[in-house]
Amino acid sequence: MSQPTYASQQTALRRPGVLVVTGGTDGIGRALAERRLGEGDTVVVIGRAREKGEAFLAHARGLGAAGRAHFIRADLGLLADNRRVIDELRGAFPVIDTLVFCARYYRSDRAETAEGIEETFAHFYLSRYLFGHGLAGSLGRSAHPVVVNVAGPGAGLDVIRWDDLEFRDGYHGGAALGQAGKLNDLLGMTSAGRYADAGLRYVLVHPGATVTSIAGQYDEATLRHIEDMQRTAKPIAQALEPIAAVIDRPPRQPLSAFVEGLELDVHTGDFDPAAAQRLDALTEAFLKDASA
Repeated sequence: MSQPTYASQQTALRRPGVLVVTGGTDGIGRALAERRLGEGDTVVVIGRAREKGEAFLAHARGLGAAGRAHFIRADLGLLADNRRVIDELRGAFPVIDTLVFCARYYRSDRAETAEGIEETFAHFYLSRYLFGHGLAGSLGRSAHPVVVNVAGPGAGLDVIRWDDLEFRDGYHGGAALGQAGKLNDLLGMTSAGRYADAGLRYVLVHPGATVTSIAGQYDEATLRHIEDMQRTAKPIAQALEPIAAVIDRPPRQPLSAFVEGLELDVHTGDFDPAAAQRLDALTEAFLKDASA
């Protein structure tokens, strides 16, 4: 890790624009959406629960910002819903300045979506793959486009089950979530490389253990563990700061990664270009087969 600052590696201060937040109806995503709305952004939140989306819109009305607040209901575990929302966003917002991935859902028991894909792989990785590439055109029209992927960067490549990405054998919720986090590291690498010429900055962020609503399906032992962790976890307002910082002043380099404000070296063996290319090819083939 380097020093907990990147002041010398920042671009110009970002101005209000269009912000899209997946998982923006709860937890860190909701806090970020409300903060940016108060600072003048047009904010689109995407989530599954209609009542939480309506609560966000009500908050916007209270701020006098109803015209800048939008909610799109979607199940981000479904490829069809992801593609529908991406099409809707491209039509409504030719320019998107910031895309933030906050949606996650823990599952102690393996489950598949209605499309037959393992839930964590679909929700925590494939959704972000589709959104990042699908909205690249809108992001490319921004003066300072940035993608913030809240996923927990820095794990070793050995957490990836290359021959069993959907955990059909020996499923464990933490392992599935950890693998998806690493897949997002590699996604960040290919995205940064592909869109760097358009000015895109891709930032991987782990804010640390945070007091949230603990969304997920937990067995009893895992739930007790999570509840114990939350007794010493940081409040959402504190976890939000490193995310807000990279949105306000995106780093100059195409790809960067931060864990609780400390910058990681993205040029180590754990950020392997060959692995990123391998995953990209596997993902493209997977999506092609899933759509056949």
